[in-house]
Amino acid sequence: MSETKQIVVPDMGDFEDVDVAEILVAPGDRVEVEQGLISLESDKASMEVPSDVAGVVKEIQVKEGDTVSAGDVVAVVEVGGQAAEKTPQADAAEPKPAAQPKAEPVQPTPEPARTSSQSPPQASTPAQEQPSAYRKVHASPIVRRMAREKGIDLNRVPASGRLGRILREDLEEFTQAAQASGAGFSLPEMPKVDFSKFGPVEEKPLGRIRRLSAANVHRSWLHVPHVTQFDEADITDLEAFRKSNAEEAKRRGFKLTPVAFLLKACAAALKAFPEVNSSLDPSGEKLILKGYCHIGVAVDTPNGLMVPVIREVDRKGVFELARELGELSARTREGKNKPTDFNGACFSISSLGGIGGTAFTPIVNAPEVAILGVSRHYRKPVWIDGQFQPRLMLPLSFSYDHRVIDGAQGARFTSYLSGLLADLRRLLL
Repeated sequence: MSETKQIVVPDMGDFEDVDVAEILVAPGDRVEVEQGLISLESDKASMEVPSDVAGVVKEIQVKEGDTVSAGDVVAVVEVGGQAAEKTPQADAAEPKPAAQPKAEPVQPTPEPARTSSQSPPQASTPAQEQPSAYRKVHASPIVRRMAREKGIDLNRVPASGRLGRILREDLEEFTQAAQASGAGFSLPEMPKVDFSKFGPVEEKPLGRIRRLSAANVHRSWLHVPHVTQFDEADITDLEAFRKSNAEEAKRRGFKLTPVAFLLKACAAALKAFPEVNSSLDPSGEKLILKGYCHIGVAVDTPNGLMVPVIREVDRKGVFELARELGELSARTREGKNKPTDFNGACFSISSLGGIGGTAFTPIVNAPEVAILGVSRHYRKPVWIDGQFQPRLMLPLSFSYDHRVIDGAQGARFTSYLSGLLADLRRLLL
């Protein structure tokens, strides 16, 4: 008479109610001592429950998604039994993990397109040449979910687990390699919709400037981990000072705008916070600190947003900056800029104050590490000296590369800049 043995979950320390991630065998399979029967996975670790006898699996008493604790029975094994014979049809319907050929290690590079002249791949084709039809993927639900979120085909991930099982570590290693090479996985494609089914439509080609801008902001958004710090500056005194000098600027042939004061204040803030006036080396291991201060200013043109650069902002006065800003903006709108007018910026300013809005999240213009967004100023009551006083407040939106600038530094930068704008005398210190 054959002997059966119940296989239980071993002592897992402090872990209880651990998820059953995957069933690794099926009834009728022959297993050896220490061969995994099921896989468990918690938020912190994964493990397999092995068989402590050699024999044939008679029964699996759990299913994927169940939770188990130490001492729970997961399977019954007939000690020394013979594996049940299966018909070819049964084998095809229930392929065993042990029968699958182990996928060859692959590199995270794009698959070459197969032309119609090439013969169809055979079942023995390595996994890196064709997708899921030729390798059954063994991975836990958590790993599968992570792969879906990252847009990664698990058939392309080399497996290091038992029986060709993909572990979380395999997925993370593959992701890092793919990010380093810029290949291996991609974002899910946007669905193609025939909008004409719902009503009249008209196609309008994007202009060259908008196409170039789209590529630049998309690249920056994908490569730069953005954080935006919101703040506001009391510009009551600054605005009064600007208006008192507006006529003098007009006599000299230019307009004195708030952006000229922003340029001067940002130059001082960049000097106080040199990491903001830097770029991250392509290796990601060092900063390139800049000993110059060139600031880009976004200009709204008929062809789209363009960002010409004002150079050596830290060495120029407000009147000089206002004159240069007016001339540069006019050339930009007329399309008369030179290519060099758009190169070399350390930092950018995007002002929507003349249009409206209360705040927004400007996208960093990489390889810069930060950008300042400015919205329309407004009046609000501020408690000063025991009473509320109407003050003119300017909303600031400071976006930065979180690899270079942390949250505390971002808050200190906007606080320092707000102080400069509130009291221009600080620029003399």
